[in-house]
Amino acid sequence: MTATDRALTLVHAAARAASDKLAEDILVFDVSEQLFITDCFLLCSAPNDRQVRAIVDAVEEALRELDAKPIRREGERQGRWVLLDYAEVVVHVQHAEEREFYALERLWRDCPLVELPADVVSER
Repeated sequence: MTATDRALTLVHAAARAASDKLAEDILVFDVSEQLFITDCFLLCSAPNDRQVRAIVDAVEEALRELDAKPIRREGERQGRWVLLDYAEVVVHVQHAEEREFYALERLWRDCPLVELPADVVSER
């Protein structure tokens, strides 16, 4: 099983929105083989809390335009690690320090990476 077309549409839109707000180290994992609750994880980071919030706002706006609403949102108040759960896609926007400490990419390294659209800048 691989990520659905809808999940890929959502995750590409989220990656573009994050990139537009200068998110760093954008990665998308296809976790559909390991998890039954979602298809893709998008990971990205920012150097400060304000930028984390700006990325979250941009992702929510971009996905709202695709008629997607998060079914769960966590961590917004602190702005250090915000999780947006859209069922097919889970977006993790982390402060750079949390990203380094928790290293989610190590947990999911066995999952295939989803190719990002050409207009997404994944490394800064």
